[in-house]
Amino acid sequence: MVRPVNFRMNEQTAVNNYFQEDPHLKNTVINQRAQEEFDQFVKVLREHGVNVIVVEDTLERDTPDSIFPNNWVSFHESGTVCIYPMFALNRRKERREDILDLLEEEGFVINEVMDYTVAEEDDIFLEGTGSILMDRVNQKAYCALSERAHEELFIEFCEDFDCFPVIFHANQSVDGKRLPIYHTNVMMALAETFAVICLDSIDDKKERKNVVDHLKMDGREIISITEEQMNHFAGNMLQVIGANDQRYMVMSTQAYKSLSDAQIKAIEKHGPIIHSSLDTIELCGGGSARCMMAEVFLPKTNLQ
Repeated sequence: MVRPVNFRMNEQTAVNNYFQEDPHLKNTVINQRAQEEFDQFVKVLREHGVNVIVVEDTLERDTPDSIFPNNWVSFHESGTVCIYPMFALNRRKERREDILDLLEEEGFVINEVMDYTVAEEDDIFLEGTGSILMDRVNQKAYCALSERAHEELFIEFCEDFDCFPVIFHANQSVDGKRLPIYHTNVMMALAETFAVICLDSIDDKKERKNVVDHLKMDGREIISITEEQMNHFAGNMLQVIGANDQRYMVMSTQAYKSLSDAQIKAIEKHGPIIHSSLDTIELCGGGSARCMMAEVFLPKTNLQ
């Protein structure tokens, strides 16, 4: 997780991230509130035994969205690190080699770095685990196509990682129009034994059926959320492991409050919920709890 130093509403991402809103506050106030929310979120995760590696952002780069590292990097069990092409010019500055060095210092093994960023030269983008939801057990990857998730590059990624692509389109209502949702992970969360998904956002019935069929085929319970709940970031969740190998579903307090008792019960059948208030980060950044966590699947050295 990356602690922000210059968080604000990023004007370069607002063009196709319809979750962002201008809070009409000074940027210094926005950043201070974001830091407070970040620190509290990390504290809550650690209290549940989740191993959180916090990296400080730097002022030199002017990276308002550095708090969302999962879009530029992903870490894999094979020891592979993936670096991704980003839509916004100022988000490309978030990519930092020193973060990889830090992980190696922490005892993680990096065998290979796969860099897809050359695609930026052709205006082709694929924004990490924002665009790609990986089912690492069943070797599948889910992707809602958008300006930030290019079909050909996603298929190339699936070939590189030997996983089956599940491709669809997901839309949201914006001023009476149906427009693409910028990242898959705001409308869908994939846990080990269940999935939280806004099926209403998949307008094409065949595509919707295909997604449902894949989830059911792999034995996942489907917990459906409404578009209104998605707008409160109820699709932006991540399952993490805490103390004693306990699985937790992590989300923002706004997302938690948007859920019905029945939905909460359905999630808690699979494990407890952790939530923390991320109101400023959600309002200005258009992302939530899941976007803030780049999960590390890298192997560890025997010395650790």
